[in-house]
Amino acid sequence: MLVVSSREFRQNQKLYFDKVDEGEQVIVQRGGTKSYVLMPVKEQDLYFNEHMIAKIKQSIEQANSGEYVEVSSSEKIQELLGL
Repeated sequence: MLVVSSREFRQNQKLYFDKVDEGEQVIVQRGGTKSYVLMPVKEQDLYFNEHMIAKIKQSIEQANSGEYVEVSSSEKIQELLGL
């Protein structure tokens, strides 16, 4: 694991991106109280990926054809989820 200052990171971004690509964990410290983990974004990390967009379109089609349940309370949500 590498821990670097934000200044060091800015000056050598390519080096640290390459380290992350090689599997190294890089933490960038900002000031004395904040830290950030540098990691690559994978397709499954993106919320609006192709799979999610297809699910949203399917949900819209279901709603337009009347296939939905109206929920007016947290108790109804728990009931539908089997909680």
